[in-house]
Amino acid sequence: MKLSIISLTWNSKNLIPECLNSLLGQIPSDTEIIVIDNGSTDGSKELIRKRYPDIFLIENAENRGVGPARNQGLRIARAEHILVLDIDTIVQPGAIQALIQGMENHPEVGLSGAKLISPNGELQYTCRDFPTIWSKLFRQLPQVFQDRFLADEELYNWDHSTPCYVGYVIGACQVIRRKAMEEVGFYDERIFYGPEDVDYCLRMWQSGWRVLYNPEAVIVHLERRITRRHLWRNPLFMIHLKGLVWYFWKHKYLFNSPKFESLS
Repeated sequence: MKLSIISLTWNSKNLIPECLNSLLGQIPSDTEIIVIDNGSTDGSKELIRKRYPDIFLIENAENRGVGPARNQGLRIARAEHILVLDIDTIVQPGAIQALIQGMENHPEVGLSGAKLISPNGELQYTCRDFPTIWSKLFRQLPQVFQDRFLADEELYNWDHSTPCYVGYVIGACQVIRRKAMEEVGFYDERIFYGPEDVDYCLRMWQSGWRVLYNPEAVIVHLERRITRRHLWRNPLFMIHLKGLVWYFWKHKYLFNSPKFESLS
């Protein structure tokens, strides 16, 4: 089996059809799709059971968090490559094949990500250098200052049209090689919601694998940034902050981000 696909739902009923329908028309016939529902109360589980009976559905009684729920899927996925895909995405034609082909063309790569765009076609800067404590603080500034201070980390100054090794690709789309997963392990379950994607990519690099940005695969990402809504009143913001504290403590750096090689 070439491909397993893992996606999470959490009160995502309005997003599920477009995401899953975009997949079903282009995946290999033996692909398995695993959906983990994190305690939805909006009918997400019922919709999947009714409209997509061939999908393997795991129903959590409560929200277990991003990393722990994804790991439920990783533990049972059987394929050579495992695509972790957010439910707020629409996979464009040819993207699945491009992601698989990119992994097969680069055996040194343990994890790769697609080119993510907004519904209006605007590029999202989703492949990046590793964050520092400074860059996390800069994210709380007005956009004009973010554009100035985050340009290097978010790789603003290249055209994103060619494959490149990067520090990390965000968790909305991460294709993981099974062999690499067996060496690196699963997502860190101490991170409920936050930098579990950054942590996983850094651990790939630390284990001798590479992380690849693959622009030949294009995915529309609706980007539900739930931590930005009413920032200080949002309990998920504090959960995210807790995850960041753990990430920086775990990897023993604050101001100078880990370095990685360029794709030659």
